[in-house]
Formats: sequence, structure tokens, C-alpha cells
Amino acid sequence: MKNQASGPSLKWSLRMGSLGGIPVYIHATFLILLLWIGLIHWRSEQNLAAVVQGVGLIVALFSCVVLHELGHALTARHFGIKTRDIILLPIGGVASMEKMPDNPRQEILVALAGPAVNLVIAALLLFWLQLDRSLPPDSLSKMFEGGMRQQLLTLNLFLALFNLLPAFPMDGGRVLRAVLALRMDHLKATRTAAAIGQAFALWLGLAGLLYNPFLLFIALFVWIGAMAEAGSEEVKSLLHGNTLAHAVITHFESLAPDDALSKAIQLTLEGVQKDFPVMANGDIVGVLTQDDLLRGLQEQGALATTGDYMHTEVPRAEVDEPLEKVMKELQDCPCHVLAVTRNGQLAGIVNMENILELLRIEAALRQGSAIPPARG
Repeated sequence: MKNQASGPSLKWSLRMGSLGGIPVYIHATFLILLLWIGLIHWRSEQNLAAVVQGVGLIVALFSCVVLHELGHALTARHFGIKTRDIILLPIGGVASMEKMPDNPRQEILVALAGPAVNLVIAALLLFWLQLDRSLPPDSLSKMFEGGMRQQLLTLNLFLALFNLLPAFPMDGGRVLRAVLALRMDHLKATRTAAAIGQAFALWLGLAGLLYNPFLLFIALFVWIGAMAEAGSEEVKSLLHGNTLAHAVITHFESLAPDDALSKAIQLTLEGVQKDFPVMANGDIVGVLTQDDLLRGLQEQGALATTGDYMHTEVPRAEVDEPLEKVMKELQDCPCHVLAVTRNGQLAGIVNMENILELLRIEAALRQGSAIPPARG
């Protein structure tokens, strides 16, 4: 489950439809997985029926994965949190939520919703197998050797248990963080849960070296997920309480729509600014990015006008908006610059580089305040 605004890119993804009003995409690499599974079954069985059955099991399994992510998304929607999309990847599904609930009890419910869906699917399959007496008496010892329904039942149980492991980025890690957050602040809870997750990853890595190399891949996945979750929470903590006013750039170079690109070259070489607001009648009407400048130079040369290559869609944000919200907007849109307004009037601009610079300063200040003063 992915809860950050910066989910996987939709590039190379094909929209398959929507569930509960949430667009569902399949990444092109998933098709490679299906081809690989088909080739494995063909080489081992030399039988088209075996290929169809093998690919069909994977398709059915990943349909369950989509339902797992939908469980997260619909539960989050109940708490007023939107999910932009669900993307199906070879490693699983990703529900790109706006955020996780701030309330720990709500976060527990959202995190548990996915594994609960898998358990419900497993229970329905078990009922179906028992209904038509397709479940052999020794099924518990040979769960994965039966037909597709029996294998799918086993895989859903595995998905539920695996996702409940107490380590990020699995759902169990979020449950652990939420439980800890009931007794301590959210940042400390995240750090503790991430440390537990990384310890678990080390244990998995050792088991992988001794028994199964595949566990090394899972260990790496858990380790990176724990680091990413802790880093994301650190950023959120640093941004907390800061508004856009803390990061707005009030001194900047600008261009006019009829300025030649040669002026942008001159401004680029004279300073450190890379993206230039394009102004007309005291208002921002576009942005010329460095990529736009290079494209214009390649196509028409330095005498081409700024207006021919600028981006005309410039998002706007009020100066008192939370900085965390603005940062997410910059991450989600292809723009490089946001126009900052105060009571509808242009007050400055902001870009990701300036927000990151503010984060570095805030981190240094926080670290400095944690160091006890030297005694004379």
C-alpha cells in the first residue's frame, strides 16, 4: 500500500477501468511478468492448457491484489481521504492516497482493510470448495498442489499474513506505527516502527543467506520501505507549522512574453535561477523552464520569443497555505514553479528547490537545538 502523494508514475501504464470511482492502471512491466510465467509453463509442460492455467492464476491473484488495495482506498475514503489511482505492478498493487489518517485508530482500520479483503476472499473460496466437495481431506498439508481455486485460497492467506508483518512498507508496519502513536508522538512512533522494520529486514537477510536467496530480495524491500517511511515522516515533521510564506521567493528575475530567448540565456549565465516567470501587466502569465529554453534554442535559436515556449498553465497558491500541501502540489504537477499570491495579488514564486533548502535549514536548526550548550 502506498500512501504518499508521489506514487508511481502513470507513464507506461494502461488504464483498465475504475473501481469505486478510482481509476485502475496496469503497468507495462506487468505484461512482461505474464509473458515470463507463460514461458516457464510452456518450457516445463509443452502444453498450451498449462500456460493458460499458469497465466490465469497470476491474473486471478493480481485481481485479488487490486481488491486488497481497493479495501484500503474505500476505508480511507470513509475518513475523507481520496485515492487518486491504483496501479498494478509486478511486485504488487499501489493505491496512491493523499495521505494516511492522522488519527492512529483510523490508520489502523485503513491498514487492516487490505489484509481483511484477502481473508474474506480466502473464506469465500473455502466455502466454495467445501460446497462442491472439491477440498480433499489432506488439503492442509497439500494446499498448493490442488486446482486453481485451492491455490488461490492459499495465496490469499499468504498475502494477508505477509502484509501483516510488523515492518514498513507492509500494512503491519503501519498498524505497529499507529499503535505506538497512541502512546507517543507520531514522529517518534514512526522512527520506532521503522527501526523495528529494519531489524526485521536484517533477520530476513540472514535467513536468506542461510536458507533461501529470495528472502534477500524481501529484506531489501523491507529495509528501503522502512527508510522511506521514516524519511517521509521527518519531512512532514519539518514542514509542520510552516506556511508558504516561509519559502516564498520575493526577489527573482522575470521575462516578458516578447523577450528573446537570448535574454533568458543571459539571466541564466549571470545567476543561479533556472526557471523564469513570464510577466505581463504585473501578473504572471507563464513560466519558461530550462528545458523549455533548451528546446527553443534547438528549434529556432536565440532569437525565438519567450512566449512561444513558455508554459502558460501556472498553478497558484495563497501565501498562508500550509507548506506541506504546496510541496505535494509541486510533486504532483509537471510545473517547476508556483505563483504565490496574497489577497489575489502576486507576492512571489516558489519552487521545489527553495522548499528543500528550507527543509535543510529547519533540520540543521532542530539538530542544533538538540545539542546541549557548552559549559564555560
